[in-house]
Amino acid sequence: MSELKPGTGGDQYIPYGERSGDKSVVYFTRCLSADGLRKMYEKVCGDRITGKIAVKLHTGEPKGPNIIPREWVKELLAADLPDATIVETNTYYEGDRYTTEQHRKTLEINGWTFAPVDIMDEKGTTTLPVKGGKWFSEMTVGASMPDYDSLVVLTHFKGHLMGGFGGSNKNIGIGCADGRIGKKAIHTAKGSGNMWSIAEEELMERITESTKATIDSFGEHVIYINVLRNMSVDCDCMGVDAAPVVTPNVGIVASTDILAVDQASVDLVYAMKPSDNAALVVRMESRHAHRQLSYMKEMGMGNDRYTLLDTDHDDAEITAADAVAHVVPFGK
Repeated sequence: MSELKPGTGGDQYIPYGERSGDKSVVYFTRCLSADGLRKMYEKVCGDRITGKIAVKLHTGEPKGPNIIPREWVKELLAADLPDATIVETNTYYEGDRYTTEQHRKTLEINGWTFAPVDIMDEKGTTTLPVKGGKWFSEMTVGASMPDYDSLVVLTHFKGHLMGGFGGSNKNIGIGCADGRIGKKAIHTAKGSGNMWSIAEEELMERITESTKATIDSFGEHVIYINVLRNMSVDCDCMGVDAAPVVTPNVGIVASTDILAVDQASVDLVYAMKPSDNAALVVRMESRHAHRQLSYMKEMGMGNDRYTLLDTDHDDAEITAADAVAHVVPFGK
């Protein structure tokens, strides 16, 4: 069994058979559509999603080509979450979502007009405790986050320029931290003139600690859905400048365990043929992205072992290899 020392090994993928510990349940569908998204939501929502509901997703830069289709989200909210609010925060970098005014314009351009959108740091910030962190004792998030009772984490799984991959962990850890204080604390070393001075293992750990602050605040009232579609090696924050997609589309996974849902997403990519997954694998390993997963486990945030249930075939138990056995090259 591979044993990673704390703070190391982010460039190493640990195969499923070399992991230990308990298992969680992860649901899977190949149905990349509004129906597939609704099916995944219904599998994991249970009695966890109640009260005032926030839906955290990446609404994208202007005309970004790879974000989760708006029509899918519109149908999900209309059918299952009619009173939910989409939540976002402003960006740390200057661009089309840097100020609330710019952000609102981008939301309109991208068609996020069918539901209320709360830019959570529009009216300031608040702090949440980080339990057991080594980098933070608290994380600064948008001021309105405590207004919500439940959180639906709806994530476009893809690569990321610095994080290696962007799954549920990145969606929350970066996406709920406010644009000026929280994101700066994650990305920039004190006294550095380089706003992106923190990278590799330390960045993964800081993202994860930020995530832990948010999910601890919601307790059992969080679910996670990752959409493995249009997986550029770049994040949706790159917009139209994102690298072309070369990784095949896979499907949608969902769980009540954040580590399990991100680990399953990574496993699905690694289970593909090298000709299909090479670009995304290189992006993950070169950025030490696997430290997101091992640190979530160290922090007690979930399990990296899971039972993968195929909802297209009566919840039959399958492997990641089974799930990607018939993927086709992107665009074909």
